[in-house]
Amino acid sequence: MALSAADLQRRHELEGAPDPFPSLVDSNPAAPAPSNGHIDTDSAEAFPSLAPAPAAVSKTPSSGWGAAPPRIRATVSKQPLISESFTIPAVDLSTAGKDGKPTSLGEVMRQVIAQYKVKIEASTNQKSRQTTFFLKSESQKELDKAKRTLLALLSPTITLVLPAPASTIPTIIGPKGSTIKQIRDQTGVKIDVPPKEALQTNGHANGASADPSRTATPLPVGNDDEDEPTIPITIIGPQPLAYEAQALLNEIIASKRSRTTQRVRDIPTHILPFIVPRRSKFQEAAAGSDVSLTLNQTAREITVSGEREGVVRVVDSIKSAVEYFTNEVTSLTMTLPKRQHRLLTGKGAEEIMAKSKCAVIVAKLEEPGDEITVYGRAADLPAGLGAVMEKANSAYIHEFPLPGPINVSRQLLTYMNRVGYPKTLSAAHPGISVYTPHPATVAKAQVLNVAIDWLVHRIVNSNKNAKKIKGFHDAHNVLVFFPPESEEQSSVLLVYDPFSPSASPSPVDKSKSLEDVEKEILKLAKDAADVKTSTVPVDKKWHEFVVGKDGTTLNAIIGEDKTLSVKVGAEAGDASTEDIILVRGISQDVDRAVKEIQKIVEDAKNDEIVSSYVTEFEIDREFVGRIVGAQGAGVNKLRDLLGVKIDFSTDPDEKEEKTSKKKKAVHQKAKVKIVGRKENVEEAKKRIITQADRLADETSEVLKIPHQYHSGLIGQSGKYVIRLEEKYGVKITFPRESAENGEGKTRESIKPDEVLIKGGKKGVAGAKSELLDAVDFEKESNNVIKFTVPTRSVARILGRSGATINEIKDNTGAQIDVDKASEDSSVTNIAVRGTKAAIAEAKAAILSISNQVTEETTDSVHVESRFHRTLIGAGGQGLRDLIARSGGPTDPKVQAGLIRFPRQGEPSDEVRLRGDPKVVARLKAELEKTVAGLRDRVVLGVEIPAAQHRVFIGRGGQHLNDLQAKTGAQIQFPGSRSYQSVGEPENATDLADVEPANLVKVSGPRAACEKAVEELKSQVKPPQAEIVGSLTVPLKYHYAVTQQGNLFRTLRSFGVHVEQSKLPQKPAVPPTPAPQSDSSARIDDADDSAPAVEAQWQVVPNYQDAEAGESEWTFKARDQASLDRAIKLVQDAVEHAEKMTHVGFLTLPDRSSFPRIVGSKGANVARLRAESGADITVSREDSTVVIVGSESAIEAAKNAILKMSSSRPRGRRDA
Repeated sequence: MALSAADLQRRHELEGAPDPFPSLVDSNPAAPAPSNGHIDTDSAEAFPSLAPAPAAVSKTPSSGWGAAPPRIRATVSKQPLISESFTIPAVDLSTAGKDGKPTSLGEVMRQVIAQYKVKIEASTNQKSRQTTFFLKSESQKELDKAKRTLLALLSPTITLVLPAPASTIPTIIGPKGSTIKQIRDQTGVKIDVPPKEALQTNGHANGASADPSRTATPLPVGNDDEDEPTIPITIIGPQPLAYEAQALLNEIIASKRSRTTQRVRDIPTHILPFIVPRRSKFQEAAAGSDVSLTLNQTAREITVSGEREGVVRVVDSIKSAVEYFTNEVTSLTMTLPKRQHRLLTGKGAEEIMAKSKCAVIVAKLEEPGDEITVYGRAADLPAGLGAVMEKANSAYIHEFPLPGPINVSRQLLTYMNRVGYPKTLSAAHPGISVYTPHPATVAKAQVLNVAIDWLVHRIVNSNKNAKKIKGFHDAHNVLVFFPPESEEQSSVLLVYDPFSPSASPSPVDKSKSLEDVEKEILKLAKDAADVKTSTVPVDKKWHEFVVGKDGTTLNAIIGEDKTLSVKVGAEAGDASTEDIILVRGISQDVDRAVKEIQKIVEDAKNDEIVSSYVTEFEIDREFVGRIVGAQGAGVNKLRDLLGVKIDFSTDPDEKEEKTSKKKKAVHQKAKVKIVGRKENVEEAKKRIITQADRLADETSEVLKIPHQYHSGLIGQSGKYVIRLEEKYGVKITFPRESAENGEGKTRESIKPDEVLIKGGKKGVAGAKSELLDAVDFEKESNNVIKFTVPTRSVARILGRSGATINEIKDNTGAQIDVDKASEDSSVTNIAVRGTKAAIAEAKAAILSISNQVTEETTDSVHVESRFHRTLIGAGGQGLRDLIARSGGPTDPKVQAGLIRFPRQGEPSDEVRLRGDPKVVARLKAELEKTVAGLRDRVVLGVEIPAAQHRVFIGRGGQHLNDLQAKTGAQIQFPGSRSYQSVGEPENATDLADVEPANLVKVSGPRAACEKAVEELKSQVKPPQAEIVGSLTVPLKYHYAVTQQGNLFRTLRSFGVHVEQSKLPQKPAVPPTPAPQSDSSARIDDADDSAPAVEAQWQVVPNYQDAEAGESEWTFKARDQASLDRAIKLVQDAVEHAEKMTHVGFLTLPDRSSFPRIVGSKGANVARLRAESGADITVSREDSTVVIVGSESAIEAAKNAILKMSSSRPRGRRDA
C-alpha cells in the first residue's frame, strides 16, 4: 500500500519537515521527469537553500521510501470544475499561528485543505517575494471560503477608518442589521459603527472636547448640505478583506450619495490669485468625474460640486495648492498714489499675474495709506514689480473735485449716485471709466441734508404719504430722495428739478421751494413719531405669552412696518434682571406696544381665553388670488406669523344672486373671516386690507421691444431685471420660448416682442423709462455686419487653435462668428456684432489678413498609412524638416495648413498639400522622394547562435551601435523591444529550420541590409567540439555539494555544463528536533571568560535518514583543462560533504543579535565559515541558526556565535 508523504512523516515523527516548494494539489504526484537526462541546475526546487524552509508536505513518489527510483509518468488528476488564482505581495504569518507562535506556510495550507474541499498550489517568486496561490474545487462556495481563510491567515491585520455621511448609516446597517451582517459574513472582518448615543452632531457635548475619530463631523452654521456630518466606521481585519469590506461600504455610500458639494474656505487674500489660474489643473484632478468649480471672490472660497470621489480629489488638490503657495510665496511692499490703485485691481491684477506670475494686493479705497503689496516667488518678484509699475502708468487718471463747500459737494455726489450719472457719463464716452468716492469716505464729511431718524423713513415714505411727496414736485419742483433702508442713514436729500416745465431760474425761488419742502418733510416726520425707549417690567414666566408660538404674538405687536424693536428678557441687555421687556421705536407705537404687552400679561395672569376672537370683512374678489398666493403661500405666511386662522369665501349668497340678476355688480366682493387672539386678528386684518389697497393701485403696461434685445435686458441669471423689480417694486415678465401658436409660454398672454410690467403706477413708470433707455443702449452696442472672405484665407484668419481670431476679439471688443463652409465653397460668411466702431475695426483686421493670402492650389500624394508616423516625426519635427528642405515658409502659422495627413481612423492614404503653387510642387517632389526611400525598406534574417549574441551586442551595446552606423541598417536581436514590430523577414522560407532564438532581423534599405548581413555572417564563430566526462555523486551529499546552486554557477563560469541522472527527494537537512524539557537551560562557553547566554543547543546526525543511492553527473566542457578543473572541484566538495557529519540547531532567545552575527553583507558569517569549516545558515523566519559540519567544527562555530551574540554593541555603557 502506497503511503503519502504526510503519512510517512507522521510514522517517522518527521511532521513539519521543510519543503522548499510546497504543493498540495495531489497526495500522490509523480516525480518530475528529466528530459534526455538533462537537469535544470538553475531550479530552486532542485537546489534549495540549506536553511529550514516553512514546514509543508513533501513530494514523494508513489513507491515506498528508499525504494528504487520512481517510474517517470505524467500526473493524472481529476479535472476540477472551478479554479481561481490570486497573489499575496508578502506572506505574513504573524496572525496565522496558534497561541501566538508563528507557523509555516505549509501548515496553513494543510489547515485550509482539511477544512474545505479544495486543492491548493503555491508558487513563490524569490526576487519579488510574491506568493501566488492556485485553488481548485468542485464548489464555488467552498473555493470562496478557502480563499477568504487563506487571506485571513496570511495577510497582516490592518485598521481602516471610513468617514460615512450620517444619512447613509441606516442603509449601511440595514433592517435589523442585515446589511452590515452580510458584509461581515462575506469578508470576515470586524466593522464598528459608533452607537447613536456616542455621536455629537454639534461637535461637542456639555462643553467637553469631542474625540474626532468617534464623533460626527459638525455642520457649520449657514452651510448647505455639502458638509454633511460624517460618521467614522472602523474596519479591522486582514488587509485584502478589509479593503473588500471598504469597497462594499463605499458602493452603498455612493448609491445613496453619489454627488456632493464641498467648499474650500478662508483662502488667504494674497494666495487666491495664484489659485484661480489653476482651474484646469483642479479639473484634471477629478480624473474624468463630473465636477464643477465656483469661485466666491468676496468670501475667499471655492465651491466644488459633482460626483463625490471627484469632489474629494479636487478639494484635496486645491488645499495642497494653497499650502504650497503659502510656503513658497514671499512679499514686497511699495508705495503708489491712491488714484493709481484702481488700475491694479480686477482685470489689471489678472494681467499682472499672467505676465509676471505675481499677485498685487491693494488696500481698500476707503482705507488710508498708499501702500501696495506684491506677492510671488523670490525669483518672480523683480518681474512682478516691473509689471505693476507698467500697469500703474498705463492709463491717464484725472481727479475732478466737486465745486462748493463740502456739504454742497456731498449733496451733489449723492444726487449723482441716485440718478446713475457716472454710468451715463461712461456710456457717453467709450473707453472712459468714471469712479465716485467710497461711501465710507463721504461719510466723514459734514451733513447738511434733512435729518430724519431712519426708523421713520418707512412711515414718511409710505403709500399713505406717496401722493403728498409726489405733490412736492408738482407744486415746488422738488424731488425727494430717501436713502436705502439697509444703510440706516437718517439724511433725506432734496433736489430742485431745473428741467421741470414750471421751474424758476431765480435762486431765491429755488431756495424758498427747498425750504418749504424741508418744513413739510420735517412736519411729516414729527407727526409720524418721536423715537423713544420704554422698559416694561414683566416676570420671566409671562414672557412666553408675550412672544407667542414661534413669535407670532410678538410679530403682531411689532407690526408690518417693523418700526419697533422689542427685546425680551436677557436680550434687553440688563445684567441685573431678566424680568423686563425693552421696547424702542416711534413714540406712538411704543406706547401702543407697551399697552398691548401689559394687557397680554394681565390676560395671562387671569387665565382668560382670548384666542377665540372673530372678525369678518370684505375685499374685492379679484384680489383674493393675489393675497392667497401660489399654493396658499401668502395666506400661510400670515397664519404662521400671527397664529391666526384665515378663511376666504368667494361664493355669493342668495341675496347677491338675486341682485346680480337685476343689475350687474361693478365689483364683486369676497368675505374674509379671521379667528384667533384679538391683537393678532386685528393685525392680520390690517395687513390684508393694506395689501388689497396696494393691489387696487396696481397697473400694467406692455412695451414693444424686439426679441433680439431681451437677453441683454434680462442679464446673466436675470440680474438686471431683478434689480429693476426690486428698485421699483414691480413685476417684469419677458416671453419665454415660443410655443406652437407663436405666443410666449407665460401666465400672461404676451407676444415674443412684448414685455409686461405690473405694479404701482409710479413704479411701472420708472421701470418703463429705464427699460427703454436700456433698449436704446442695446441698439447702439448690438450692431451686426456680415461679409464674406475667400475660404482659403479662413485658416489664417482663425489662427492656430483660434489664437488670431481671439486676439481680434480681445482688441476690438466685438463678437465674431465664422460659418463652417463646405470644402468646395469658394467663400465663407463672417458675422461681426458689437458697437459700430468695434465691428468696423474687426472687419478691417479680418480683411487685412484675408488680403495677405495669395492664390492657392491643392494637390495630393499617395502615401501608405504605415509611413505616416515616420514622416510626421516626434512633435511634428519631421514635417517641419520636410518643409524646410522644400524651401517652404518658416512661420509656424503658415506651415500649419500646408500638409494634411488623414486623421486617425480615416480609411485613406491620401496626403493633401495646399498653398502657393510653387511651394506645393516642391513639397510634392520632396515627399515622393522621401516615400520612395521608405518603400525600399526591407527586412532580412540571418542565423547567429544565441550564445554569441552577447559578443555581437558588446558592453552597453557599443559593438551593435558601431555595426549599425557602419552599415546604415537596424539590427534587432531576439528579446529586444522592437523585435516583433519589425515584421517577418523576406527570406523567412530560407530560415525555416533556424531556431527562433538564433534568428536575428536586419531592417533598412536593401543595400544596407545586405551589407549588414554579410558583416554579421563574417563575424560568426564556428561551434567547437565538446569534451565529456562523468562522476558518481551519492544522493545524500547532493545538497552539501551543490551549495544552493552556487556550484553550478561556478562551473558555468569555467564553461562547463552539468547533467544529472537523478535528484534527491528528501529535504536538505534533518527537521528541527522537538524543544527540550528545560527550555531555559544555560549553555556556558568552554572559555570561562565568555559570558553565559540563554540559548538552546541541539545536535543530530546529518545523514542518518538521508536518501540512499547515487546520481551520475555528466560534464560537458570546451577543453580538457576546464573539464579536469570542474571534476576536481566536485570531488573536493564531495570529500567536504563526507566530513559534515552533524547538524546543530542553535536557538537564541530572540533575533536582536542577528545583525551582529551576519555582519555587513554577510561578512561575519563568511568569516565564521572560514574559521570553523562549518556551513552556517541564519534563518529569516525564527531565531534558530543551523550549523552543519563535523562535531568539532559545529561546536567551534556555536561558541563563536554565542560569544558574538552576548557581546555588548559599541557605544553602549552600563547605567
